[in-house]
Amino acid sequence: MREKTSSARPRAMISRSALAAAAAAAVSAGGEVADLRRDAWGHGVLAVAHAVTAVGAVRVLVDADGEREALALEGIIATTEGTADIDPSLLYGLPDDDGALRTRPVMRLHGHVLSTKRLRAGDAVSYGYTFRAASDTTVALVTGGYAQGIVRALGNNAGVEIDGRERPIIGRVAMDVCVVDLQGASAAIGAEATYFGGTGPAAPGLARWASVTGLSIAELVTVAGGHADRGWEA
Repeated sequence: MREKTSSARPRAMISRSALAAAAAAAVSAGGEVADLRRDAWGHGVLAVAHAVTAVGAVRVLVDADGEREALALEGIIATTEGTADIDPSLLYGLPDDDGALRTRPVMRLHGHVLSTKRLRAGDAVSYGYTFRAASDTTVALVTGGYAQGIVRALGNNAGVEIDGRERPIIGRVAMDVCVVDLQGASAAIGAEATYFGGTGPAAPGLARWASVTGLSIAELVTVAGGHADRGWEA
């Protein structure tokens, strides 16, 4: 897989250990066919296909004949017809509507801090000025915006994880960036800002996203994974 990188884009980090554990749990729970449509819900069809068939899945469901033929060269049986019966929430480590996780999230979506700025009480941020500081604070400009699947509705309604603490997204989400209230803390330039996934407070973040946006968790993770730069971590 070729990775494309851009300093203005968030990264969808796929955990090798989480993928292996989640695939094993999903197959053990029952079923023979895994849903790998839409590039394995934004996780990368080849890697997920190898992971799920290695632990006993009989075949995978994909979108196109080209994917089916490419997987056949890897010794993996794929189909473009029928339905999948392996639980995708287990396979991809997705939360339920209440934010409960049965397996660790396979994808962690993160941006990084581009800059920080002091705000005085009454100062506003982002276009439209939908947020005004109630008191003096410091905010961070973070990579990731609606062009990468961080939906506009998340502004003033969701958070990101920076240095192990969840901080609110404030103001309107822009095309490639958003603003985060550090709430009296500081953040280093380049610090990671995790939108969802991982093992910290952002792990079940997609449940909040679904509640705020009205989109399904499946839709949100697929769009975000498809528009971010994909990478790998342990």
